[in-house]
Amino acid sequence: MDSDKPKVPLIGMTLEELTNVAVSGGMKPFVGKQFAEWLYKKKITRFDQMVNISIKNRDWLEKNYIVGRYKPSDIRKSEDGTMKMLFSAGSGKFIESVLIPDHERSTLCVSSQIGCRMNCYFCATGRAGYKGNLTSAEIINQILSAPDLFAGKETKDDLTNIVFMGMGEPLDNFQAVKKVIDILTSRWGFEWSPKRITVSSVGKLPQLKELLDETKVHVAISLHTPDSMEREQLMPAQKAFPITSIIKLLKSYDFSHQRRLSFEYIMWKGVNDDIAHAQSLASLISGLDCRVNLIRFHQIPGVELNPATEERMLMFRNYLNSKGIIATIRASRGEDIFAACGMLAGKC
Repeated sequence: MDSDKPKVPLIGMTLEELTNVAVSGGMKPFVGKQFAEWLYKKKITRFDQMVNISIKNRDWLEKNYIVGRYKPSDIRKSEDGTMKMLFSAGSGKFIESVLIPDHERSTLCVSSQIGCRMNCYFCATGRAGYKGNLTSAEIINQILSAPDLFAGKETKDDLTNIVFMGMGEPLDNFQAVKKVIDILTSRWGFEWSPKRITVSSVGKLPQLKELLDETKVHVAISLHTPDSMEREQLMPAQKAFPITSIIKLLKSYDFSHQRRLSFEYIMWKGVNDDIAHAQSLASLISGLDCRVNLIRFHQIPGVELNPATEERMLMFRNYLNSKGIIATIRASRGEDIFAACGMLAGKC
C-alpha cells in the first residue's frame, strides 16, 4: 500500500471486503471472517487484540490499515438522560449522534451525512448546508461508540435500536447506509434483526425503492403536511420527490407483517395542526398499514414557526385514531442539549 496515502479503516467493511484484505496480505480467505468477528462482535479497538491472528499478520495490518475506532470529541447529557455525542468528521467538520435510553430500550439516532442537501426550512441540519457524506466506517463508529455511554457495560444488548434520523438524508448516502445495514444484520456482523433498525427519509426516489427491495428494515417518511404546495415550501425535496409518488410506491409493498411503515409529522401552530389537515392526511395515507408519529416542533434560530399546542396535537391524534390510523405523540427528548428532532447542527 502507498505509504503516502492515509490508512484505510477496517470497520465499515463487509465480509467480502475483509476477505479481500486478508488475501491481499497473504492470509487465507477464512481470516476475513475472523477479522469480522473481532471488529463487529468483540468490538476491538487495536490490532494487538486479535489474538488468533499471527503477530506477523497483525504487524502487516498495522502498517497498512487502521481499525477505524475513535472516541467522541465531546459528550453532553440531558436532564432526561438523553446523551449527545460529537464526532470529528475531518477538516474541522463535526457530526452528532444521540443515545436515548428509555426503560428497556436504548435507541441510537445515527447521522449519515455532514449536514444535509434537503434544506428543509424547519431543520437545523438542513439550514447548516451540506458538507459531505459519511463513510460506512464513520457511521459504524458512532454505533460502536454508543456502549461506552452505558455505565461500565459494553455488550451489544445495551443498544436495542438504531434509527437513521440524525444529521443528513440517509438515502442521499444510500450505498454507505446500505453497507452499514448489511453489517448490522448479517450473521458475520452484529447479527441484529432488521426490526431493530429504522431508516427515516424525505422519500428520495429511486433509493427508497432500493431500500424497500434490498433490506427489511423499518421505514419512516418525513411527511409533515399532506398539502403538496405547503410541503414544497417547507421541504424543497417535494418538488423532485412528490409525496403522491412516494405514497404510490409505498402502496405496492406489504407492511402488514413484521416490517413497519411510519410517517413523521412535525406540528406547527396555525400551519398544519387543524382538522382539515388531519382529514387530508387520513385521506392521503388511506389503505396503507402504517402509523403516524406526531412530533412537537423544537424551536431553532431563524425559523419563524411555533409549536402546535398540546390541545391541537391531542385533537389531531384523536381524529386519526377515530379513522383507524395508529397515531401517537412522540415524547420530546434532549431538547435542553439541542439533541431533539431537527436540532442537530454538528456542534455540542
